[in-house]
Amino acid sequence: MASISQTNQFPCKTLSQNPPHNQFTSKPSILPLNSVRISRSLAKKSFLSIQGFTRARPLVLTRAADDDEWGPEKEKEEGGALAVAEEESPKEVTEIDNLKKALVDSFYGTDRGLNATSETRAEIVELITQLEAKNPTPAPTEALTLLNAKWILVYTSFSGLFPLFSRGTLPLARVEEISQTIDSENFTVQNSIQFAGPLATTSISTNAKFEVRSPQRVQIKFEEGVIGTPQVTDSLVLPENVEFLGQKIDLSPFKGILSSVQDTASSVAKTISSQPPLKFSISNSNAQSWLLTTYLDEDLRISRADAGSVFVFIKEGSPLLMP
Repeated sequence: MASISQTNQFPCKTLSQNPPHNQFTSKPSILPLNSVRISRSLAKKSFLSIQGFTRARPLVLTRAADDDEWGPEKEKEEGGALAVAEEESPKEVTEIDNLKKALVDSFYGTDRGLNATSETRAEIVELITQLEAKNPTPAPTEALTLLNAKWILVYTSFSGLFPLFSRGTLPLARVEEISQTIDSENFTVQNSIQFAGPLATTSISTNAKFEVRSPQRVQIKFEEGVIGTPQVTDSLVLPENVEFLGQKIDLSPFKGILSSVQDTASSVAKTISSQPPLKFSISNSNAQSWLLTTYLDEDLRISRADAGSVFVFIKEGSPLLMP
């Protein structure tokens, strides 16, 4: 774009609508470079300029020779500046971000710690130690808003949970999710395990109260257990055919029978699912535990429990849970 000093030099064409005065003879004016130029076709009809004054004040029409020299380029520049101002700068990747990513990547294939090899466990312990040394929330119990969430368990060294992870412990069922929901306003904690099977899903959970005992530690007292109502699948899909010993067997004649079975299953599923969950009291005086939070941010939480067991949680909805 032309600079400010150059804007006075862009070429123009000047048209005069007043006839020349009889007292003056026409001759071309000599104008400096920063003045407007007189059109050749009207040079003989131009008025005489004397020391910047004229007896007749003609109406002068001025047209820029290049309309784009100022307006469009200026608009383009202003628009570009606006776009730059509105563009958000990318978030800087910190050392903590790299450690968190490395930690989550190390969980791959471990089934929440059950299948972790000794080398993988050593790597995980090292990454956890480094993150704990850089904990951005040194007093987690004083930042209850960060604790207030549903946290998904992604790794643990607590061997008491491993039997649940093992295949074959529960026939035709698998552990789908283990979570811990903290309500910082009511000082409650709910630990939940969800099971999934081919025909139903259910959950087992415990409800507890917690008390703050230090900037990092809370005392937990379990009050009741809850067995969720099974959610029975009321829809069975029968394939068109199956292959058995190299032969395809047409199953279409069985669809009528399946339709009758589905109607019955749907009725049973609605009856079971409408029942309230089974609750039972936990009155054992030993049903207490403590939890030490050693790392906490908006996505990740690392806690240590009795006997030094490690639990790594990721907040529900966090990008860290994405595969």
